[in-house]
Amino acid sequence: MTKLRLGVNIDHVATIRNARGSAYPDPLRAALLAEQAGADGITAHLREDRRHIRDADIEALMNGLTGPLNFEMAATEEMQSIALKYQPHAVCIVPEKREERTTEGGLDVAGDIARLADYIAPLREAGSRVSMFIGHDAAQIQACAEIGAAVVELHTGQYCDLHAEGRFDARDAELAALQKGAAYAASLGMEVHAGHGLTFETVGPIAAIKEVAELNIGHFLIAESVFLGLENAIAQMRHLMDAARA
Repeated sequence: MTKLRLGVNIDHVATIRNARGSAYPDPLRAALLAEQAGADGITAHLREDRRHIRDADIEALMNGLTGPLNFEMAATEEMQSIALKYQPHAVCIVPEKREERTTEGGLDVAGDIARLADYIAPLREAGSRVSMFIGHDAAQIQACAEIGAAVVELHTGQYCDLHAEGRFDARDAELAALQKGAAYAASLGMEVHAGHGLTFETVGPIAAIKEVAELNIGHFLIAESVFLGLENAIAQMRHLMDAARA
């Protein structure tokens, strides 16, 4: 199997900064440190309410990163304009509700095919790789292929939640569904990514799915960096990913 890429989401570095209204910790500094520690890319989610990442952060990341930026965003006109302005390496379309603490599920691509096909067309034309953040349902995966998405990112939150709750039979069934979804997406010619809620305990079985090319991990790494330091947290995650891949 090919080496699995790691994208590090630095949203919650901005969350800590915004809690005090200060200039630190700086998300760009965290992103550069993540690159040095072995991250293959940086992910940042610019939300409608700017609760963590802000517009100025996106500009700083685009100007300061040496590697690719994965720009997570809702499918709104405002976010499309920002993505077209900066033209990041990748754009990941995610569902977004203002009241949610974090992304709660996958995007309903199958229920919005026509609009999403029109929505992503200019992003593709601008050169960004378009990814759709979805569940493992076959109808959603098929819809992503129909609208021309280059990538699907499978939502691993349910798998991680079931593990944390000790519901191991249900967790294993969810893992099997993710494996099946990854295989189906790859068979349709799309690259497969995965992420949401992954920890040192849960990353191995997801990393072992041979069709998955990239994992995007954020909150756990930022939280663990309080105790280990960001470089060490990323190095440990990288080690576990590589071991599972081997």
